[in-house]
Amino acid sequence: MELCKKILIANRGDVALRVLRACQELGIETVAVHSTADSDSMHVRLADEAVCIGPPQSRDSYLSMAAILTAAEITNADAVHPGVGFLSESATFAEMVQNHGRLFIGPSPQIIATMGDKVKAKEAARQVGIPVVPGSEGAISSLEEARQIAQSIGYPILVKAASGGGGRGMKVAQSEAELETALSMASSEAKAAFGDDAVYLEKYLANPRHIEIQVLGDKHGNIVHFGERDCSVQRRHQKILEEAPSPALDAAKRSEIGRLTAEAVGRLGYDSVGTVEYLYEDGEFYFIEMNTRLQVEHPVTELVTGIDLVRKQIRVAVGQPLDIRQEDIHFTGHAIECRINAEHPLTFMPSPGRITQYHMPGGPGVRVDSHLYTGYTIPPYYDSLAAKLLVHARNRPEAIRRMQRALREMIVEGIHTNQPLHALLFEQENIQKGDYTIRWLESFLADRAAEESS
Repeated sequence: MELCKKILIANRGDVALRVLRACQELGIETVAVHSTADSDSMHVRLADEAVCIGPPQSRDSYLSMAAILTAAEITNADAVHPGVGFLSESATFAEMVQNHGRLFIGPSPQIIATMGDKVKAKEAARQVGIPVVPGSEGAISSLEEARQIAQSIGYPILVKAASGGGGRGMKVAQSEAELETALSMASSEAKAAFGDDAVYLEKYLANPRHIEIQVLGDKHGNIVHFGERDCSVQRRHQKILEEAPSPALDAAKRSEIGRLTAEAVGRLGYDSVGTVEYLYEDGEFYFIEMNTRLQVEHPVTELVTGIDLVRKQIRVAVGQPLDIRQEDIHFTGHAIECRINAEHPLTFMPSPGRITQYHMPGGPGVRVDSHLYTGYTIPPYYDSLAAKLLVHARNRPEAIRRMQRALREMIVEGIHTNQPLHALLFEQENIQKGDYTIRWLESFLADRAAEESS
């Protein structure tokens, strides 16, 4: 089955550039869409065609389905790649793309809708055999219902938005006295962030790791997994650093959760790249959510497997069967990704502005995914991710040393970045030993702030 001839990339920044590069290597023409603030972005410069779809605000450009579909129409693009974020997990957008006679490079709108609702996703996971965190079976309808469920599960309880993610609409109740306030605050945040005030309850895990499994399915019932990524170094539920394989898992545990996840997702009829995310504590995995799209940290998996996930994603989208089996996938060495954000390394305030000097490190085993260049101005309207700095080495100690070397080489002047924070993290014994959980970074930052203020 032939590949599509022209793909419109409905995104911006480094992910748009990543998709564009895969398209070029497959011989597919590209269309870049951009806001007026992104007219000088690298993916706009490199695409075969570019269409301005609106003003800087996302709601009027990258979230405007009508503008994107109009751009696809006037450029005669036969497929749309949604990238990461924005409309990448919008079932409505996926359906609209299909209804306009174009290929949506992602799973079906039905699966996107199911997995986009955390209550439905949890139930779907339970039905196909994926372990879930104990909690309510659906959205909470009353305070009394919440109290009854909390008593049966046991405190502390986590109140979570049924829609969305990124730590918004999420509150912890340590006792029954805190439950009403947590429900009210989580519901209000969820309504403001996602337009849906529905919340549900989960058992609050005290000190877990965040482990995710990368999967890929085709339209012929074939599915494989590419092992795990450890994304436990987080601040306010935002990932800072990722690595593969996880230092917390042995080969047997890795194989077990990978096989279980692939088999379960296969029962859903999943036919694209996707990631199933878990909390891992005391040897047990608990389902969090499934991301029905490409992940920001997918290059970590690409480095340890040697497989281009974006090219595979495009091939299965047009109906080609998987050209690899599970036994063909081998894991080699260790990979680490640092998310380099345009923000102050101490206050974490966003730092948009003009890049006066830009130099990314090189050498063996170093990869940089970034849309930056000298003279580029980072606009203040979007996510602060500026670059993904990755290394790959024979083992974890060598990967850490390589990352430390790469961080020393990196030059981004004119703005603040969190590069100094990453350099500091790799000096810490917990990071060097792989002994950390999702609570570690915030605890480390709090202790450091207390020391500096004393």
